[in-house]
Amino acid sequence: MSAGAVGIEEIYQAARRLDGIAVRTPLLESPALNSRFGGRVLLKAETLQRVGAFKFRGAYNRLSQLSDAERARGVVAFSSGNHAQGVALAARALGMPALIVMPADAPRVKLEATRRYGAEVRLYDRATESREAIAAQIALDRGAVVVPAFDDLDIIAGQGTVGLEIVEQAQEVGASLGQLLGPVGGGGLMAGVATAVNALAPRARLWGVEPEAYDDTRRSFEAGGRVGAPAAPRSLCDSLESPLPGELTFPILKLRLEGILTVDDGAVAEAMRFAFSELKLVVEPGGVVALAALLAGQVAPVEGEATVIVLSGGNVDPELFARLLARLG
Repeated sequence: MSAGAVGIEEIYQAARRLDGIAVRTPLLESPALNSRFGGRVLLKAETLQRVGAFKFRGAYNRLSQLSDAERARGVVAFSSGNHAQGVALAARALGMPALIVMPADAPRVKLEATRRYGAEVRLYDRATESREAIAAQIALDRGAVVVPAFDDLDIIAGQGTVGLEIVEQAQEVGASLGQLLGPVGGGGLMAGVATAVNALAPRARLWGVEPEAYDDTRRSFEAGGRVGAPAAPRSLCDSLESPLPGELTFPILKLRLEGILTVDDGAVAEAMRFAFSELKLVVEPGGVVALAALLAGQVAPVEGEATVIVLSGGNVDPELFARLLARLG
C-alpha cells in the first residue's frame, strides 16, 4: 500500500484476506426504530464480530501480512480493550506471540478476554506511565512489531470492510443509503468506513460521533488541524477516550465526513438501555454513541432513504451494565 493512501482497492484486498475469517455481521432493521423515526433505520451489528467488536478486522488484516521472521518475533500493542482482544485473537489464529499493554483499570471483561485469547498482558498506570513508551521498549527488547490501534493504513483498510459490507447489505434489502453514523475515537473505523462508502455510495452523508468530554476530533475539525480536548473526567466510553485524532486518520475524516456529533454519558446510558430493552442487543458505551446521537435527535431521517447506525462493540462490563439498567429502570 502506498504511503498515506487507503482506497477502495485496499479495502477489497482486506476483504479477501478476511473472507472466511471475520464474521460478515448482519445489517439489522428495527421496526421499533423505523416507527419512531418515520424512516428506515439499519443497524450494523459489529457486536457480533469475533471478539465482540470491529477491531478484529483491522488487526487480522495487519498481522496476516507480516513476514515469517516478523511472526516469529511477535507483536505488541497497547489498548484499553477491543484492539487488545482483536490483536490477541488474530495473533493466535496466525500462530504468533502477542503482548498487549493495557491500563490497570481497563474493564475486567476485556482484560480477561485478552488473556483468554492467549496474549501476554502488561498492565500500566494511566496516571503515571506512558503506554506508548512501554510498548516501544518491549518492541525494542523483543524485536516485535508494534500494531497501532488506528493510525496504520492496513488497520484502516481492515476496518473499511465494515463499510463495504454495509453498502452491499443495504443493496440486498433494497435500501437507498442516505446517511451513516459511527463512533470516533482515534478514527480508524470511520476513516475506513467513510472511504468505502464514499467510493460505493457517494451520495450518502457520513457523521462521526464522539463522547462530549473527549471531542478532540470535533475540535480538530473546527481548528482545521489536529488538537486535543481539555483534560476531563473519565467517560463511560472507555474505548473512545483518545487524546488526539490520528495523524493518518484525521485527514481522511476531514475529507469524507459531514462533521462530528457529540453525546454525553446520559445519552449513552439511555441508548444502551434502549438497545437492550427494545432491540434485544447488548452494546458497550463506546459502541452505542451513534445510536445515542440518533435517539437524541441530532440527525433527522432522510425521506425515502435509510439511516445506518454502526454498533461497533458489545464488550461491556457486566456490573456496569447491570448498574446502568437498574438506574434507568
